[in-house]
Amino acid sequence: MERAMKVSSSWILAAMSMIMAVAFAADAEARSSAPRSIVFLGVVFQNDNEGLEPTTDEERARIAALEKQFVASLQRSGKYAVLPVTPELRATIDAGQTLGACSGCVITYGKEAKAQDVAWIEVQKVSNLILNMNVYIGNVETGTYDFKHSVDIRGNTDESWQRSLKYLLDNYFYKT
Repeated sequence: MERAMKVSSSWILAAMSMIMAVAFAADAEARSSAPRSIVFLGVVFQNDNEGLEPTTDEERARIAALEKQFVASLQRSGKYAVLPVTPELRATIDAGQTLGACSGCVITYGKEAKAQDVAWIEVQKVSNLILNMNVYIGNVETGTYDFKHSVDIRGNTDESWQRSLKYLLDNYFYKT
């Protein structure tokens, strides 16, 4: 009888340990697959020839469309829950240095937004024929950029901007 109780209690202890291990693994998996909070700070447009070819209304409209396309892609991915940029944070961003050239301000803005990640896009216009698009996603906690990808654009059109972002997302973002 005593031996049977020892075997029985050992078996119960082993079963409980397995149940706890499975529950812990399921909880860890749920945490890792839960969407991360991200704040998208916007698009920086660097016009290298502003004096000769001023930024046009069409380019400003492309910037707005690119922002919407990127946010929609973040949400659609299931990887991120996009947090809004508050008016106070927008005012701070607008009053500060250019995103990416501000010695860590992007991470600071992410912290202010209480986000796990922070994202922004830079479009550099060398000319109407040559542009470059860079997408950055940084981890607020570590201060590192987990996603930094770039694509060259030929032609300054709505379609070229949309396709360039789609290319970056399809070939890099969705594969990570």
